[in-house]
Amino acid sequence: MEALAVRLSGLDPYVDGAMRIVAFYDTLMRRRVDLPALARASAGLAECVAGIRLHGAGRATRISPDGRPASAPLAPASTTAPITLDEEDIGRVWLERSGRPNPLDEVLLDRLAIAAAAVAERYGPARTTMADPALVELAISSDGDDAARARALRLLGFAAGLPLHVVAVRSQLPLERIGALICPAHAVKAAPLADVGVILATFVDPDRFPADVRAGLGAADSPDRSWRQARTALRFTTPREPVIRHADLGALALLAEVPAETARENADVAAIARIAGNSEDLETLDTYCTTGSLRRAAEVLHLHHSSISRRLEQIAKTLGIELTEPTGLTRARIALTAWRLLDVPVGKPGSPDDPEDS
Repeated sequence: MEALAVRLSGLDPYVDGAMRIVAFYDTLMRRRVDLPALARASAGLAECVAGIRLHGAGRATRISPDGRPASAPLAPASTTAPITLDEEDIGRVWLERSGRPNPLDEVLLDRLAIAAAAVAERYGPARTTMADPALVELAISSDGDDAARARALRLLGFAAGLPLHVVAVRSQLPLERIGALICPAHAVKAAPLADVGVILATFVDPDRFPADVRAGLGAADSPDRSWRQARTALRFTTPREPVIRHADLGALALLAEVPAETARENADVAAIARIAGNSEDLETLDTYCTTGSLRRAAEVLHLHHSSISRRLEQIAKTLGIELTEPTGLTRARIALTAWRLLDVPVGKPGSPDDPEDS
């Protein structure tokens, strides 16, 4: 390549410059640089701000000629080129040159786009939502170190510094469909772990979860802690509340830490278990605990309030709890929630017998 460049340089200065640019990027690709390093080298070569954006990454990488992130607002691109991988447009590269473009800018961007596609293919993000379960598990595991977790996230396509949401999901729907719905136009990856689905995303819209999906959303900054929170929140979901944020649980999250045997021996929880065989009573109690109002419960259940009143009187006798008093209602809510946490099938992640949550 160098010999050919020398021979061609005597024929045409433009060809000489173009060949040097090609050789420059060939060297960068052999060194397996990442996107920031690629943008930094390009900005230095072009002597202006160089930018790279992958559509799924959620933000642009813009570097000034001095090698630092560009602090000035995004300027109109003087020259731009698409990044293509497997014949799909996955991003853009551009230069922010003041004045007229350099004659070699198109050559530079063409090689930059090729190099960026190679980096995207090597380090992610892949074009599909579904990811390698082993890689996802490494990213959210509490056993690994920070360096291994950061590398896993990078390979999954999540740039350092971006917010990352972790979601625990149970559903019969494909995970890639759920991920695409709750995180449109942002970086999102999903993988099944045991019988729980994991979704990692830079953005989550809780209102976009499809029907019949149970989901718990973590809130911690660290992916491993956020995953534990997401699994805990998943345990609190019900048909009435299928999507729960861990941050919204507040002190209720402490119930997930109560040993299963301790909860079973509690008199109020045991009383809930006794009425659990009657679905009508259980639904009535659940609705009343959720609404906190006899009339609102009657509206939700489409029954006359007097019918709800008679049911609650009978339920109160069975439970030994005065449901019309604030203290009694609080006891019933806590007991019902604690009983539900016991009702998760044994052996499933997030169940009371799961060692991660004990």
